[in-house]
Amino acid sequence: MRVVGENIAQGIYSTEEAIKMAEGLGLDLVEISPDSDPPVCKVVDYQKFLYEKKKKEKEIKAKTAKSVIKEIRFGPHTDEHDFNFKVKHALKFLQEGAKVKAFVHFRGRQMAYKEQGVILLLKFAQELEEYGKVEMMPKLEGNRMHMHLIPLPKK
Repeated sequence: MRVVGENIAQGIYSTEEAIKMAEGLGLDLVEISPDSDPPVCKVVDYQKFLYEKKKKEKEIKAKTAKSVIKEIRFGPHTDEHDFNFKVKHALKFLQEGAKVKAFVHFRGRQMAYKEQGVILLLKFAQELEEYGKVEMMPKLEGNRMHMHLIPLPKK
């Protein structure tokens, strides 16, 4: 196996020799890359190694973006002014990098106007096509028809 680490002569050693070297320094022998040929081991303090590994994972997790979903609600008979007002809000949300979930809520006999809900949501997506793209086309679940938009990558 290939042995690396601080304060040792790096090279290829047998397993027994590598373990003796690590014990001689009062450290542990940790296998870093078992798939390579020969496998790579490092002479380190194992507790310190685990601590640094956990610290790196935490740092990576902190850097990942957290997605925010903003909801915008319509009725099947939403007027033009209200529609434009909600489009402006959705535009602001998309520019901030949030996902937008737009939905049409049907009450009672309004379920007869499902096609108006589809038209409304597609018109909404068309208004915002240069700022976001449709992640999920309009879909009816219960008394709600919803659609998801995600922001376009910034240029």
